[in-house]
Amino acid sequence: MTTNTLKTTLTLGGDLEVNRVGFGAMRITGPAIWGMPDNPQNSIDLLRRAVELGVTFIDTADMYGPFTSEQLIADALHPYADRLVVGTKGGLVRFGPWADFNNDATPQHLHDALNGSLQRLRLDHIDLYQLHRIDPNVPAERSFGFLKQAQQDGKIRHLGLSEVSVDEIQKAQEFFTVASVQNRYSVYNREWESVLDYCQQQGIVFIPWFPIGGGMDAKNDAIMQRVADAHGVTTHQIALSWLLHRADNILLIPGTSSIDHLEENMQVGRIALSDDDMATLNSIAG
Repeated sequence: MTTNTLKTTLTLGGDLEVNRVGFGAMRITGPAIWGMPDNPQNSIDLLRRAVELGVTFIDTADMYGPFTSEQLIADALHPYADRLVVGTKGGLVRFGPWADFNNDATPQHLHDALNGSLQRLRLDHIDLYQLHRIDPNVPAERSFGFLKQAQQDGKIRHLGLSEVSVDEIQKAQEFFTVASVQNRYSVYNREWESVLDYCQQQGIVFIPWFPIGGGMDAKNDAIMQRVADAHGVTTHQIALSWLLHRADNILLIPGTSSIDHLEENMQVGRIALSDDDMATLNSIAG
């Protein structure tokens, strides 16, 4: 039985080395539909603890809150540590509850969104700026052209995409180097397997969102529990560890509003899954 050795870091965009267990800052806005969470200090403490535990990549977006996730990150961490990379996203406009949003990847909106993120994060450039969604109502060339120009203007260091197909990545590559792709992916949901494989071939960092997955049935639940019990950890930790073992270009961004849960997530890089473990987990229908 072979036990796999994990890479603990990866390089984003060819020049930014980050730890492979990062932090997703969507949930620091709390349950509030709009505005600041009920207890902003809890979010600030959580972000500071994440950095203390070794997080060097934080993922956010202007629609988280909206706007408050970026503001809290700056309140907690600015001036930023030298190795800390904060990535954000633009291209969605949120009006209220989480599901109430629209695409807007027009150059004018992206201009306003990017400048707003720069202001809230207190940065002169964004290390990783991702197009949150390709807008079906806007020719992709217009969105990509704006992002290319913003990068040339020095406002963006590296560019990424979210929820895209291989064809869409290839189209974007005609305009700029795609540093990252952020698609939904987990041991339970492998719709974007072909995108992950393409990213690995191209040296593109793959950032799975909703990495814990969901929609488990009794059979899959039992499989996960069996592997978790063998390692003395939780099924959530196994789900995250599977991703780290699945491909060495995967960068995790598990999110939480709990420091205890954060500390649990930060342990997943120490779990060594064997080939037999991986075969067992791969049997889960994705």
